[in-house]
Amino acid sequence: MLLALGASAGLIAQEWRGRGPLVKPTRIEVRDGATLAQTATQLEQAGAIYSADRFRLYARVLGGSAPIKVGEFRIPARASAADILKLLQGGRTLQRFITVPEGWPAVLVKERLDAMKELTGTVDAPPEGSVLPDSYSFERGDDRAAIIARMRDAMTNYLANAWAQRKPGIAVKTPEEALILASIVEKETGKPSERRLVAAVYSNRLKQGIMLQADPTIIYPITRGKPLGRRILLSEVRARNAYNTYAMTGLPAGPICNPGRASIDAVLDPADSRALYFVADGTGGHAFADTLEQHNANVRKWRAFRAERGI
Repeated sequence: MLLALGASAGLIAQEWRGRGPLVKPTRIEVRDGATLAQTATQLEQAGAIYSADRFRLYARVLGGSAPIKVGEFRIPARASAADILKLLQGGRTLQRFITVPEGWPAVLVKERLDAMKELTGTVDAPPEGSVLPDSYSFERGDDRAAIIARMRDAMTNYLANAWAQRKPGIAVKTPEEALILASIVEKETGKPSERRLVAAVYSNRLKQGIMLQADPTIIYPITRGKPLGRRILLSEVRARNAYNTYAMTGLPAGPICNPGRASIDAVLDPADSRALYFVADGTGGHAFADTLEQHNANVRKWRAFRAERGI
């Protein structure tokens, strides 16, 4: 009799604390109002436990009195029944992430949020330049508008802190102007080592009243920040609108993308340089020049580089 009881206790302990039947990780969603019995049935159907009935019994006897939490949970492969219950009681829900890369325009942020089927609610594209590029965590069922609000709060806070530490004598006069110029710097170079130099070029031009002549400001009114997919037309270079810096002096009417932290920092602390020009150098970076004569020489080198490669 004692041996039989001991064997039964051993089997119970093995099924409760031993390796579970789940072959690979899976996800379980516990909806608001779901009971332990309903959740146990889900677990059995997913192959995470051997028996829903026995899971409920063991949970009541061995698992404590804490209730299970609402949310989406990732169940590891071979997790024991005891560990699964502990996971559900602890409320460590599955975290998902949405990433906004540096330089993305608002329309792409909206499209990315719309594509996340785990989210709820509808949302308009946020104001251009108002969200801080980063990775943001969310849970299934979160509201799209709430996530955009977090992105916008992150940008507001970062810009305010960066502005408070700005270098004296910079070209921009307000945080809003800094954001606009940072969006141009973001679009003009993807090379971290030259961001502050690009910022210096545009800062010098602003201070001297020279047109910025930034190609991305031509493209923005046409595509709202999406890739143009072709060469810029002469008519587009000459177009007069609120953004084209080939047709006006000063900054465009607003940001042309959502700039990242590094581009904001570069505008608020540009390199100590007199450069007024830059052109691609064939290495993924740019050649900078203080004078038009130097710039024209760099342009000739760039054209020769392209010609050699049949571009």
